Amino acid sequence: MSTVDADTPEAPQHPHAETVEEFRAAIAAVRAKMAAAAQRAGRDESEIRLLPVSKTVPEPRLRVAIEAGCHQLGENKVQEAKRKAENLADLNVDWSLIGHLQTNKAKDVARFASEFQALDSLRAAEALDRRLQAAGRSLDVFVQVNTSAEDQKYGLAPDDVVGFLRELPKFETLRVQGLMTLALFTPDTERVRACFVLLRNLRDRVRDTDPDLIGPGELSMGMSGDYEVAIEEGSTCVRVGQAIFGARSYPDSYYWPPQRPSGEV
Repeated sequence: MSTVDADTPEAPQHPHAETVEEFRAAIAAVRAKMAAAAQRAGRDESEIRLLPVSKTVPEPRLRVAIEAGCHQLGENKVQEAKRKAENLADLNVDWSLIGHLQTNKAKDVARFASEFQALDSLRAAEALDRRLQAAGRSLDVFVQVNTSAEDQKYGLAPDDVVGFLRELPKFETLRVQGLMTLALFTPDTERVRACFVLLRNLRDRVRDTDPDLIGPGELSMGMSGDYEVAIEEGSTCVRVGQAIFGARSYPDSYYWPPQRPSGEV
């Protein structure tokens, strides 16, 4: 499964921001909820990063959003992200790839991305490392974990994470920042929360036994429909799309296929 930003089935419809003022208001509303969730958990809100997810958003609207303060943007599809990075190169934007990577797209990612949040195979790690070495660059990466045990989702099984992390130091261009996950797509808050707790506990175990493997130990978890719960459970990066940009023109199935493609890497 490739999506990393979707609302839960009963999430409210969000305003469709068009002007700088509307985008600033939407961002402020998200940040206020982030701050409240952090306060409930006894956390410092400054340790939580907001990553606006701009997939399917046309470039003219992105220019307005960037003017409103969105200088880091998350994208699912490499081709879409590459086009936007090229067409918005005159602006100060860092691009984060947050969707599944096919190895034949590694060259493009190595050229423009500042972060890749969905690393879940050694083939992808090898491809990225080779391309990054050729480009003379390095890349921040998160290891994606399938905490919901759903077959259609990408990501490593929790039991495979430590072994995978132990293989990554040989890829010198990849800087491991932590772990990423998608929770269950359900309005059942406690089932969603369980996914986040699993990822946090996994991070904590790795940090206790092999701290060098997980870098800063960040947790990228939480989307428009569940980022407050994610923050309560320790998220350090929330990936928020529709709560900032409004409902998308594409159905969820565009990024949320009913079944993970067989044989895809």
